[in-house]
Amino acid sequence: MEAKQQKKHRKKNSGPKAEKKKRRHLQDLQLGDEEDARRRNPKAFAVQSAVRMARSFHRTQDLKTKKHHIPVVDRTPLEPPPIVVVVMGPPKVGKSTLIQCLIRNFTRQKLTEIRGPVTVVSGKKRRLTIIECGCDINMMIDLAKVADLVLMLIDASFGFEMETFEFLNICQVHGFPKIMGVLTHLDSFKYNKQLKKTKKRLKHRFWTEVYPGAKLFYLSGMVHGEYQNQEIHNLGRFITVMKFRPLTWQTSHPYILADRMEDLTNPEDIRTNVKCDRKVSLYGYLRGAHLKNKSQIHMPGVGDFAVSDVSFLPDPCALPEQQKKRCLNEKEKLVYAPLSGVGGVLYDKDAVYVDLGGSHGFQEDEARPTHELVQSLIATHSTIDAKMASSRVTLFSDSKPLGSEDIDNHGVWMPKEERQVDSETGRVRRKAIFEDEDEESGDSGEEDEETSEGEGSENPASGDETEDEGAPRPERKHATKKGVKRPRLEVGEDSEVDLPAFADSDDDLERGPEDGEGQEPEEASVGGSSLSAERESEEPKAASSVDGASDEEDLLREDGDLTEAGSCTLETSGALRWKEDLSRKAAEAFLRQQQTTPNLRKLIYGAVAEDDEKEDDAAEELGGLFRVSRPSRECRHKADSVDCSRFPVETPHDWDLEEVMDSIRDCFVTGKWEDDKDAAKILAEDEELYGDFEDLETGDVHKGKADPESQIDSVEEEVKEEVDPTEEESAKKKHLEKKRKLKEMFDAEYDGGESTYFDELKGEMHQQAQLNRAEFEDQDDEARVQYEGFRPGMYVRIELENVPCEFVLNFDPHYPLILGGLGNSEGNVGYVQMRLKKHRWYKKILKSRDPIIFSVGWRRFQTIPLYYIEDHNGRQRLLKYTPQHMHCGATFWGPLTPQGTGFLAIQSVSGIMPDFRIAATGVILDLDKSIKIVKKLKLTGFPFKIFKNTSFIKGMFNSALEVAKFEGAVIRTVSGIRGQIKKALRAPEGAFRASFEDKLLMSDIVFMRTWYPVSVPTFYNPVTSLLKPIGEKDTWSGMRTTGQLRLATGVKLKPNKDSLYKPIVRQKKHFNTLHIPKALQKALPFKSKPKTQAKAGKTPKDKQRPAVIREPHERKIAALLDALSTVHSEKMRKAKVQRHLRNKEHFRLRQKEEEEKLKRQKDLRKKLFRIQGQKERQNQKSSLKGPAEPPK
Repeated sequence: MEAKQQKKHRKKNSGPKAEKKKRRHLQDLQLGDEEDARRRNPKAFAVQSAVRMARSFHRTQDLKTKKHHIPVVDRTPLEPPPIVVVVMGPPKVGKSTLIQCLIRNFTRQKLTEIRGPVTVVSGKKRRLTIIECGCDINMMIDLAKVADLVLMLIDASFGFEMETFEFLNICQVHGFPKIMGVLTHLDSFKYNKQLKKTKKRLKHRFWTEVYPGAKLFYLSGMVHGEYQNQEIHNLGRFITVMKFRPLTWQTSHPYILADRMEDLTNPEDIRTNVKCDRKVSLYGYLRGAHLKNKSQIHMPGVGDFAVSDVSFLPDPCALPEQQKKRCLNEKEKLVYAPLSGVGGVLYDKDAVYVDLGGSHGFQEDEARPTHELVQSLIATHSTIDAKMASSRVTLFSDSKPLGSEDIDNHGVWMPKEERQVDSETGRVRRKAIFEDEDEESGDSGEEDEETSEGEGSENPASGDETEDEGAPRPERKHATKKGVKRPRLEVGEDSEVDLPAFADSDDDLERGPEDGEGQEPEEASVGGSSLSAERESEEPKAASSVDGASDEEDLLREDGDLTEAGSCTLETSGALRWKEDLSRKAAEAFLRQQQTTPNLRKLIYGAVAEDDEKEDDAAEELGGLFRVSRPSRECRHKADSVDCSRFPVETPHDWDLEEVMDSIRDCFVTGKWEDDKDAAKILAEDEELYGDFEDLETGDVHKGKADPESQIDSVEEEVKEEVDPTEEESAKKKHLEKKRKLKEMFDAEYDGGESTYFDELKGEMHQQAQLNRAEFEDQDDEARVQYEGFRPGMYVRIELENVPCEFVLNFDPHYPLILGGLGNSEGNVGYVQMRLKKHRWYKKILKSRDPIIFSVGWRRFQTIPLYYIEDHNGRQRLLKYTPQHMHCGATFWGPLTPQGTGFLAIQSVSGIMPDFRIAATGVILDLDKSIKIVKKLKLTGFPFKIFKNTSFIKGMFNSALEVAKFEGAVIRTVSGIRGQIKKALRAPEGAFRASFEDKLLMSDIVFMRTWYPVSVPTFYNPVTSLLKPIGEKDTWSGMRTTGQLRLATGVKLKPNKDSLYKPIVRQKKHFNTLHIPKALQKALPFKSKPKTQAKAGKTPKDKQRPAVIREPHERKIAALLDALSTVHSEKMRKAKVQRHLRNKEHFRLRQKEEEEKLKRQKDLRKKLFRIQGQKERQNQKSSLKGPAEPPK
């Protein structure tokens, strides 16, 4: 076998060890540390820029302040409940695989199927409960309320899916636990550049939804169907060290995430009525606040229940006891998942549940007796009564085997059934009859047993001959030390002392020979053949006593020698050895209990008997050389002979005798002492009388009673003088003093020596947490439960009654079972006001009086809300629809929930909707038994008589009484003239007189704005999704909206005629001619004067041209001329087109020539300007040179 390659040592680069090494290295190089460098060159370490230093300081303070949270009292118990880790994601994204890998990482165990919550021990102080969350909206809502950490799986190859954003919004509403993203399917990317871009895009989108900097893990790929070990290990380490902020709703309410459910209903009731209500018990860790018995709870998806009974059980997945170690061993890496079929033996007060696989069932260990016990129970083919009836027992080697009919049961009688018919009612009654025990036969039986003990001791090996050698027995051999007696069965002369095949508990089996050394001889059951000589010499009188107690002990010893007859079968010999000697075991347990009973005399009066024994032992030695020989004490229990709390096994006392009463009379003090005999009073009088005095003969000074304070001081001084501290204590004190000084230095360095308000607040919260923990710390769990209720962290069992039968029949372990505790007022129903905003991603708008599903607190229920908006004057005005991008108020009839609780609204929970499912979110504002929401109502009327500013209005009211109610109300016309109602008129009915600001017209419409109160519908329907059959739990549907009903039934809405749009037909207005006086016409300018022009009249008939009627020949000529003109016009049109084309071509050529001409001219100008420029430069040069010199 190849040697395993050792892991290379990695040097420490940071931390105290690394710094110490660095300092030592610098000292070796004689460079000194940083402090020496500061001393040598202070300028190098000085502040280079005050501005930069200020910025750095401000940035540090900002970062430090950002980390501050409002301190809250730490209410987590010393042994906190497991942390709930919810693994959420769309289908086929790798949730089950991730859970299996995490469980394997923590416990080294593989789970094939994940059903329900799985609890694992992840560290020395932390446990995790991992649960998978599907895409059912009910499951998502329930798990978001109890989650401490959410692992949100995202398929990187596909991107974000709608379920992810829905769950994020649900978490934001219900407290927002810690959220970590996990990217999977990263191995589907072929190119690294594309992978990097996708990671970056998904990370920033995730940060937008959660918070900037939220942790996002990358699972790069899979190996053999599992994620890579190192990545899972890193994820597990991150989960293990994560800190959690307490959520308000969770810390103020007790809740249980149930991991097991049992049906406790009477089978007879189920047989008679399958649909009867059930009684169930649910198990799980209690979280949140303390739970009181008989309190109200709500089970989401089922309903409200009153707790019938609560009890706490041993922790099935307990934390390791020893904390001072680096890591857990294999036995402490527990996993507990009853719904997934993983867990050990569970002891309940109803039954014992055994899983033969166990937490580490994959390891091949030796067969435990507990497993053999279970296997024997499973493989049993006949009842115990039949086996007992067929069994035979041989007491002695030469005695006759006895059957069940020959042996007296020693007081254990089964009742016989006798059927009696009542003569009056005719009812058959089953009477139980018990046989009385015959005392004479019992006494004779005891005498026989005494004699048989002697016979058995004479022939110790005689019982071996009758033992059934063919029956195989499971044996576990233990080497026992001298003087230790063990219960055993004799199988041969040379056989060792064996343990029983089955024991009462695992402790009896695992108890080694070392554990039994300190036991009394009475504790071990001793057979007649295994009595030692020491035992016989020590107790000669005890064995010869003929009391009831000695008979009892003799009976026990004889029972230890009972052997089975040869007729025993395999079942009665091997598998049922745990049933042997049940009476002996019961008597042994009784004796052990009596011997462990505390000595009340010792507790009350001190170690009286022990002191007496020590004095006697000291008196036995004379001068340190000789010892006085005295007879040994016959019975050790004589020291406790006057202790009435213990049951005297051997020598009972007759307390009716006066002599026995007098023997303990001095042990008790009753009544009051006389004044002259009370020692305390006499001493007090002497001190008051004499006080301090000095004995003149001896010179001793006797002091009186001093003050209490001075007395305490003197006592302390005496103790200090008497007890000198040892070297070990002084070293310990020095060490503690050194640690205290170091802590003070650390605090002074990091706290700056001054405590801020934040530190004081944290200190107060810490003190409160310490007080809370210390209040019931010294009491056991039973007493604490009575005072404070069941505390978080306990594994509790809750019984519920009147549970619908569908819950048990349709139980699906994949759906979470949550038991949420309710407050005092949370079980009541009333009007709840809330602030609501339609979600910006929800496409439809919400309508008042449409049923909608709310998730508030622990509950999910359907109700009918009314939406309203509050006006500036406090009026709550009804809205028909929710406003866009704006908050509005909502009121519904439902369970009262504390203010400030978040909620969300969903239109439907059945199936998967194609779009975003969360319709609205908000918060609870107020709880009122009644609320006034009003809607606007316009009353219209028409004037039928008009005076100057007064008018008579009709059509607005129906009676004078209605008018009287609205006297003084403000009315208005459509044109804007304001008025007021005055008095009702006698006729017509409902008419009234009103005054206005101005005179009305008969065409005016008068209206009055009124507010009509609207009642909130009292409709509350809990969502009972867990009562649906398996596979249909996501199909719950409650009340449907009016639109859904019309769509389902095909009913079309009948429109209101007045609401329809009609074509507007307006009559043409005819205006009267404008009449201008002649005087005014003269003054007007000519442009504005009316022009008097005679209208052109009709042409008289005699002047009209007559119609010409053509002859056929003329019509032919006209047609020919028309055809010729048509041909001519067509020719002219074609010629025009041709001419247009020619002109266009000619224009193009002309344009081209023009361009060439312009180009030539441009070139020519360039040439000309170039020549001209050259000439100018030459002239300029010549002028600079001056006039040319004439030639000589």
